[in-house]
Amino acid sequence: MDNDLPILDLLPTRLREARRSQGLSLDAVAKLSGVSRSMVSQIERGESSPTIATLWNLTRALQVDFAGLLDAEATDKVEVLRASDVPRFDNMGHLCLIRILSPPEDVGGHEVYDIAFEAGGSLKSAPHKRGATEQLTVLEGAVKVSSGAAVQDLVEGDTARYAADVAHSIEATEPARVFLIVKNA
Repeated sequence: MDNDLPILDLLPTRLREARRSQGLSLDAVAKLSGVSRSMVSQIERGESSPTIATLWNLTRALQVDFAGLLDAEATDKVEVLRASDVPRFDNMGHLCLIRILSPPEDVGGHEVYDIAFEAGGSLKSAPHKRGATEQLTVLEGAVKVSSGAAVQDLVEGDTARYAADVAHSIEATEPARVFLIVKNA
């Protein structure tokens, strides 16, 4: 990509890519943003330049970073966090190590964790905010997932989706490693 292009030349493509990457139609973006479908289409085709307010509404609807959208070098870099620098907690549960994979700005929204359990290890959680859910995939070993009164045994390759706005827990029945996504409503 040519980094000498003015921001307004990059904007239509960046907005269109953000919309498509989320599988959203023009109508869906219009409803989410309050910007008319025809205006969204014109902006994506480069036929209209959005006001700052319109651009703000679109970036909020598409859940993209306003500043990053306008950064001419945003698509030409790869941000790396080396394994040794990934934040980790070993005191949040029993016999488990939690690695935080999501960026700090996602806390309270869409969080991603890599959790390693020793046999008998567990992570018991109080209810998160109303509407919160979790999705857990077992990468290695076996675990038991509880959400409220529901309990399921999972083995390598299984994925469970469950309410996280009730008391919930993950218990390793053998050494295990899981990938956990927490989505707060």
